[in-house]
Amino acid sequence: MAEVSVKKGEPVDRALKRLKNKLENEGILEEIRRLRSFETPTQRTKRKARANAKRARNRVRFTLDQHNKKEEG
Repeated sequence: MAEVSVKKGEPVDRALKRLKNKLENEGILEEIRRLRSFETPTQRTKRKARANAKRARNRVRFTLDQHNKKEEG
């Protein structure tokens, strides 16, 4: 569970923003939105395909970056 402590003298708005960012990074907000309504098997398949494609793009991007750094160094 995400937790944010409000620092002394910190505005509540800023603490709420930090909490929202933390929830977004951990994927909690996305899961809440997804569980809000029934997801058909077709929708589930499409969602998982999009997630896999995103992971693949990141994997290629970061492996290319590391490969380029090895060639330079």
